[in-house]
Amino acid sequence: MIVAMQERATEDQIDAVIDAMVESGVNVHRTTGATQTILAGVGPTAGVELRRFELLSGVLSVHRITSPYKLAGRAFRPEGTVVEFANGAKIGGEQVGIIAGPCAIENREQIFATAACVKAAGGGFLRGGAFKPRSSPYAFQGLGIPGLQLMHEAAEANGLLTVSEVMEISQIEAMLPYTDCFQVGARNMQNFNLLRELGQVRKPVLLKRGIAATIEELLLSSEYIMSGGNYDVILCERGIRTYETSTRNTMDIAAIPVVKKLSHLPIVADPSHGTGRRDMVPAMAKAAVAAGADAILVEIHPNADKAASDAAQTLYLDQFEKLVGELRVIAAAVGRSL
Repeated sequence: MIVAMQERATEDQIDAVIDAMVESGVNVHRTTGATQTILAGVGPTAGVELRRFELLSGVLSVHRITSPYKLAGRAFRPEGTVVEFANGAKIGGEQVGIIAGPCAIENREQIFATAACVKAAGGGFLRGGAFKPRSSPYAFQGLGIPGLQLMHEAAEANGLLTVSEVMEISQIEAMLPYTDCFQVGARNMQNFNLLRELGQVRKPVLLKRGIAATIEELLLSSEYIMSGGNYDVILCERGIRTYETSTRNTMDIAAIPVVKKLSHLPIVADPSHGTGRRDMVPAMAKAAVAAGADAILVEIHPNADKAASDAAQTLYLDQFEKLVGELRVIAAAVGRSL
């Protein structure tokens, strides 16, 4: 259930409502917006009498949550979530973010050249894979922690934040010093043990949509993270598997406005995995910004054709710079900035 407090509700009134909700047998998650506090009660609420809470001091309204996702739903934060990072960077809100870097961190020269390009283009986030979940066991599996250390060093030298994929619980602690945002890949979207553990971490999590997942399943996966108290979740549309074979995946642009309606969480678009084709990445990136994406995640490399991973969908650095300039025009046209 959702309890919306009055704009001028005092802390004593809020605490009294929380106590009453806990007494009724539910777990309470609190979020405070610019003008209002929302209390979400998660648990066995079917037998709870809502009228009891409507009569408490400071309460504006009470209603049941009808969707299966309780914390990810728009009602929990009607104004929308803006995920803020330690250096003041944000994903969500008026500004469109840029997250870019190689699919896999390969060496010092590669990651430093890429970081300098991301910074020069106005991006705020350097992405790179250190642990690579590859379809073939013989493909390049990443450099592991030494790769993360290289990326962290390159990011710090250019004033950027890092985004990297975590594949299992045992990697979380080792990644913490070098990662500003944990990425959960499509293959792990329903790795619920991993998601629960990330709910205990106080760093943002970028959650990619599964390769054949519905939007509801994506939002329910985000619920696993949020139920642990980590509300800094960023969703990612990266294409889904359909019967179409012209592209690597089918980029579901419509998912962006659908998520915006159903959830308060920011959503990122990944046109690199969404298409699997370098020549299509710019068009889909621009379409995603026009559709309301809060950030664009693209794969770039100084020598894209020689990339150790996902070469066919990776942009050269000059192509990335050109794309960012075009995205600025699109963002301005829809009342946002980049």
